[in-house]
Amino acid sequence: MSNLSAPHFHDEEKSYEYVEARLWPNGPVCPHCGGVEKVGKLKGKTTRPGLWKCYQCRKPFTVKIGTIFEDSKVPMRLWLQAMYLIAGSKKGISSNQLHRILGVTLKTAWFMSHRIREAMRSNGLDQFGGEGGMVEVDETFIGREEGREVRQSYHHKMKVLSLVDRNSGQARSFVIDSVSVNQIGPIVVENISREAMLMTDEHGVYRFLAARFSGGHGVVRHGAREYVRGDLHTNTIEGFFSIFKRGMKGVYQHCQKKHLHRYLAEFDFRYSNRVALGYNDSDRADALLSGVVGKRLTYQTVGAA
Repeated sequence: MSNLSAPHFHDEEKSYEYVEARLWPNGPVCPHCGGVEKVGKLKGKTTRPGLWKCYQCRKPFTVKIGTIFEDSKVPMRLWLQAMYLIAGSKKGISSNQLHRILGVTLKTAWFMSHRIREAMRSNGLDQFGGEGGMVEVDETFIGREEGREVRQSYHHKMKVLSLVDRNSGQARSFVIDSVSVNQIGPIVVENISREAMLMTDEHGVYRFLAARFSGGHGVVRHGAREYVRGDLHTNTIEGFFSIFKRGMKGVYQHCQKKHLHRYLAEFDFRYSNRVALGYNDSDRADALLSGVVGKRLTYQTVGAA
């Protein structure tokens, strides 16, 4: 039986029950007053699925409130299908494809995709490289930044900085305006433990940061055709960039800079919850569902494509 045959992908009541079981593990919570005791489910014949009422503040609510689903007219079962498809597609899935599969408009599919990417964004509070672990850091360039003249070098392209923790297998990426120490330095210092070993290529920026890390600084010199020296290499992060670029060029094809941080969150999320770390597609979709709270995104905020 296909994973997409599961009841919560086809029955609206089951889809609400599925989401409620994961977002309310200890029972329903009123988003208006925080009440948990005097809460009851409304079960009238004309009552919409998933509707509850708090008898403390006397207000109705659903599990959608305070999540990426809030005020959406898209059925919950289609949201779950979209999340499963995006979470399970290694290089992403286009809005056009979602539009055709789910039977929603292209505009709706595009907006759903961005809401789901917002749920994929992590808070990034924990530092990489604890207990002396090795963290690979590198930059890459993609697309074209609006308003910049095309040149032979990378200056007209959008710039991305990524970090990969070899111990945990987690990735974290950032949109940057330049590859200067003023841009890269604060990100590296904030996101990497002082105990870590920094692993980079020969880009001069990292020489200024190396003294901050007690684990040392490993360098491979790509300009001299050196790519591996024992455990010293940036092949892990290069592999991450390979997946990211194949998805952006082959699936999404075009991305404005104002949206790039969400696409990076998407690729970070799938990489950090990949099969090699013990996640299958269903596990990844559930991990994604746990991130929907507190990340409401309106169409006016995200802006028209």
